[in-house]
Amino acid sequence: MTARSNGGMVRTVLAACVAVAAWGGVEARAAVPPPVDVTWPGTLTLSVDASDLDRRLFRVREQIPVTPGPLTLLYPQWLPGKHAPRGAIDKLAGLAIRGNGQPIAWTRDPVEVYAFHLDVPAGVATLEVEFEFLTPLEPAQGRVVVTPDMLNLQWEAVALYPAGHDVRRITVAPSVKLPAGWQFASALPVAAGGTPNVAAADGTVTFAPVAFDVLVDSPIFAGRHFRRIELAGGKAPVHLNIVADEARDLAVTPEQVKLHQNLVVQADKLFGARHYDHYEFLLALTDRLGGIGLEHHRSSENSQSPGHFTEWERYLPERGLLPHEYTHSWNGKFRRPAGLATPNFNVPMQGDLLWVYEGQTQYWGHVLTARTGLWTAEQARDALAEVAARYADNRPGFAWRDVQDTTNDPVIAARRPLPYRNWQMSEEYYSAGALTWLAVDTKLRELTREKRSLDDFARAFFGVDDGSYAVKPYGFDDVVAALNGVAPLDWAAFLRARIEAHAPPLDGLAASGWKLVYTDQPSAFQKAAEADRKALDLAASLGLVVGSKDGKIADVRWNGPAFQAGIAPTSTLVAVNGREFKPERLKEAIAAAKDGSTPIDLLVKSGEEYKTVRLDYHDGLKYPHLERIAGTPDRLGAIFAPKR
Repeated sequence: MTARSNGGMVRTVLAACVAVAAWGGVEARAAVPPPVDVTWPGTLTLSVDASDLDRRLFRVREQIPVTPGPLTLLYPQWLPGKHAPRGAIDKLAGLAIRGNGQPIAWTRDPVEVYAFHLDVPAGVATLEVEFEFLTPLEPAQGRVVVTPDMLNLQWEAVALYPAGHDVRRITVAPSVKLPAGWQFASALPVAAGGTPNVAAADGTVTFAPVAFDVLVDSPIFAGRHFRRIELAGGKAPVHLNIVADEARDLAVTPEQVKLHQNLVVQADKLFGARHYDHYEFLLALTDRLGGIGLEHHRSSENSQSPGHFTEWERYLPERGLLPHEYTHSWNGKFRRPAGLATPNFNVPMQGDLLWVYEGQTQYWGHVLTARTGLWTAEQARDALAEVAARYADNRPGFAWRDVQDTTNDPVIAARRPLPYRNWQMSEEYYSAGALTWLAVDTKLRELTREKRSLDDFARAFFGVDDGSYAVKPYGFDDVVAALNGVAPLDWAAFLRARIEAHAPPLDGLAASGWKLVYTDQPSAFQKAAEADRKALDLAASLGLVVGSKDGKIADVRWNGPAFQAGIAPTSTLVAVNGREFKPERLKEAIAAAKDGSTPIDLLVKSGEEYKTVRLDYHDGLKYPHLERIAGTPDRLGAIFAPKR
């Protein structure tokens, strides 16, 4: 049974259950109509005023063509790319619905609170809907999407749509009013007579009508300081659109432009097809707008440090973000797991194949960052060493969970901070998924005597239907069949042995010709990563991660030395061996205790309590590196080499 027909059966059963007569004093409620593949008659108009920088709110007006009778309007709940019910309905306020200028009463569904029920009176052909989306004013309220110099408009936050229809069959004519003088970028086509990236004199941008799913998949970045760079021309052009806190941050060198142009070239060589008519990288260089890295079919929302280009070496680890999100145009948007290809934004998603959706994207993002030259081969190895060390030494949670189970984490954890991240684990389908695909890649190379690889899978699986950007769902069996098309093996067993194992999938590293080793000196990549994160990662040694500025302990390895000594996350490291905490002082203490017997004394503050703990640790500083395994083929070198 296909995912859509199975989902339809489930929704029918749920609707029947909802309509059951009252029991125990709870009144029966109106059912939310399940989506069907039928066109909504007429075109919705959606107008958003995003020009109020003082109050930082979006004012929304919709006109929805209707016929008299019961109607349910939905606010998007299950968001693509977030794989979870995280629609910001708590930010919706002031909802008013009218017909022919007269108020129409609405009732929120008491169970499906993203649904609003109403009755359209006779004689009403159009609903007038108004509300405000109150954007967060500080990070504690949610991700900040408006600053004095830029904004990020995500259409799912500012739209209600009619239930009972597949979102592909609902047409919307959108427009937005931006602050005066701002420029913008979006994958949405502007209406006839409009100019891409430039608003009208009053700040209004009118877009051509699109299907509702395309609208939600086409966010806007707009800002006072804006730059647009062409990365590829032709019939399917690619642009890098940058907004920045300060105009000076827009200084991108020709060499940096060339590296990003290489990304398009290498992705073309990898996948052999494009599934967009144009692609827009939306990049915010900011420490004021909330951070983001979110995929879309013809664009991606990304944020980096203000000095991403002007302090290029300092922000070395950041360079992998755009290759990851670009890969999603093929993996996740064009080819999408059937459980995530839902007919509307209020049908629950199933993320059991996120280790393919995100895991293989993580893998290709890493590989493309190396192939483009954004990282050197050495830097790519250093980045991989960090990942391998994390799973070799700081994921004891594999004792009770596996990678497959963590595909439920977008719903379970929703990326909230966790007390013991390494023991609880969360979203391991990203990096552990990438390690799984390294194992697959090296196995394909071994089976075919280096003649074929995961590149061949990518071209066969993601490179079909060149020029089409209609979603093409897949299941586990489709993945297995495509792998067998490259080289026969029991791939189902191979994959399950890694994603369902109570151990990290590290075997691909040795198969690539490299092994994980530790020294007492960090690589340049690790130094940059520590500076960027503002934290010392001592998980492989003391078993803790500590803020380099404030001494706050972010994570403690379950059953590691710090844990055994009674140190818990969220406490603060105050002093080291009787002296005020400083990062270099802690490192010196670890180095001095190596091969000796004197413990390391740490003064730790937890709440109002201060206590001195002794760590009987003597193995010194441990920084991960990769080292060649003599006498083996260097498959990793071949994987990272640019395709010619």
